[in-house]
Amino acid sequence: MRILVLGGTVFFGRAVARQALAAGHDVTCAARGTSGDPVDGARFVMIDRSDPDGLGAIEGTFDAVVDVARKPSHVRHAVAALAGRVGHYTFVSSCSAYADAATPDQTVATGPVLPAAEPGFDDPAASPEAYGRCKVTCEELVREAFADVFVNRAGLIVGPEDPTGRFDYWVARHARGGEILAPGDPGERVQYVDVRDLADWTVRAAEESLTGTFDGIGTPITRREFHAGLQAGLGGGGTLTWVSQDFLTAHDVVAWSGPRSLPLWLPLPEYAGFLTRDTTPSLAAGLRTRPLGETAADTLAAFSDTRHITGLTEEEEVALLREWHAQ
Repeated sequence: MRILVLGGTVFFGRAVARQALAAGHDVTCAARGTSGDPVDGARFVMIDRSDPDGLGAIEGTFDAVVDVARKPSHVRHAVAALAGRVGHYTFVSSCSAYADAATPDQTVATGPVLPAAEPGFDDPAASPEAYGRCKVTCEELVREAFADVFVNRAGLIVGPEDPTGRFDYWVARHARGGEILAPGDPGERVQYVDVRDLADWTVRAAEESLTGTFDGIGTPITRREFHAGLQAGLGGGGTLTWVSQDFLTAHDVVAWSGPRSLPLWLPLPEYAGFLTRDTTPSLAAGLRTRPLGETAADTLAAFSDTRHITGLTEEEEVALLREWHAQ
């Protein structure tokens, strides 16, 4: 197959290109070329998706396209430039497209989505809701333009080359050992998908002409299982101290990501459904996931010197644990 990856130079796009090449496909990556390099073996075409004519350098027809765009304008330009030249179209959307983040165990069929962004709105970075609404707009544009469409609403993607540092924080923390501050309750659930598993499913979806809308994320597991999986993969001997949400909030610990944060932790009950989606339909449609320990070990092996970009510092964690034990 001839596969066009619109992107292909960062994290998930690179993983898709790498997987497609390994499966024997002819791969073209089209991007600005400023965020990273394509994988070896892929053909690279420099484009500017902000320009209505910016995809002009992409020539020929393609059996499949994988598009990871966030801006509706970028998708509008792509569907116009590729009309009549594409077979199967995968649009990588996001679970942020859903309107209800509080209800656990929703599926694609039961979870309402946000309204599409207003005409002309093109700033997914404006807020989390703006990001979700822009993704909904992009989905609609692709469905209107092409017949064979696979919408992959990706959840939290983790693994080697992750630029966000969220999963990396927990890998590094377990590798260091000692007393580990674990947020919330051990029975609360979290959810993620290894970037390589999501890429594998994406390529097979193109090969098998899978169409429809699916959640691209693995089965939810408890926080206890999450930390046990990390320890199993890393051989760590740390001990967990479970710290309540109320304490963390009162001590200005930030949820999800950023400085002084605890990644993968979100306030409850308002986000009780964000990392607890029912992905039975996705697993039935071919999504295959690997053990957490394997993801953790491979992530640690791929660490770079710039990985510590989010989460608590060692000093912040020690201070919080001291206060927690003192109360």
